[in-house]
Amino acid sequence: MGRPKIKIIDDSQIESEEKKQKTSREEKRAKSESAEAIGAVEHTTEPEESNQEEGAKQTSSEQTGSASGASRPDERANEKKAQKPGKAKPRSKKYQEIAKDLDRNKAYPLNEAVDTVKKLSYSKFDATLEAHINTAQTGIRGLVSLPYAKGRQLRILAFGKGADQSGASFVGSEETIEEINKGKINFDIAVTTPEWMPKLAKVARILGPRGLMPNPKNGTITEDLKKAVEGFQAGKTEYKTEPKAPVLHIALGKLNQPDEELIANVKALLQTLGKTRVKKVTLAPTMGPGVKVDISSI
Repeated sequence: MGRPKIKIIDDSQIESEEKKQKTSREEKRAKSESAEAIGAVEHTTEPEESNQEEGAKQTSSEQTGSASGASRPDERANEKKAQKPGKAKPRSKKYQEIAKDLDRNKAYPLNEAVDTVKKLSYSKFDATLEAHINTAQTGIRGLVSLPYAKGRQLRILAFGKGADQSGASFVGSEETIEEINKGKINFDIAVTTPEWMPKLAKVARILGPRGLMPNPKNGTITEDLKKAVEGFQAGKTEYKTEPKAPVLHIALGKLNQPDEELIANVKALLQTLGKTRVKKVTLAPTMGPGVKVDISSI
């Protein structure tokens, strides 16, 4: 084995290195303290200026915001005013010319209302007298027999025993139900005997929305088909309010009928409805303005 090597360390060198490290530490500390002092000075001066700038911006934004907020209601009001004429139902020049002398706020006695409706009708065809009635509630439904009903002949479809002898326009069968299920509907009223109702249930989704599904409330489900058909052909008419509004619309005859006949039809309807359920009555031609009726005159 060789001799071990021994390193000789001089104490003076160690002291000099320690001094150098101490000096460098003190210099770094001094630099950091001076940097912190400079940062503190900048922090006390610059934010004041920036705060002033931000406050000015905020004030200006609040002023503009308040100004814009104040102008928004006026702008919205102007927009609403501009939209209202667009929602109004457009009327022809002929309509406006005929309706210019009509007092919209006046409720006319029944005989005067019927006469006025005839004068306000401007259709070239034989117009119909229509009644638009505001009721006290929804769900009002029934049948009324008009003493002087006129108009197109009703197409009546009858199902069940005796349908072929009832006088109906069409006699229903299972093949007819299949045609209805395919969308073929060529009738105005369907009447049936009770035993056919389970078969007609197959097309309830088609007839129901159209108001053609037989119903015991309107007399279209009966054991006596002949009597039901004769009643509808003689002027028996169904009335009902709209699904979501307390108002009903019904035709009460042709304008070429005498005033006495039309007045009798109006009275028959109102007596069937009952005056307590009637809030407002307006008569109108097929083409022309409506005329309010004074209910107390009936």
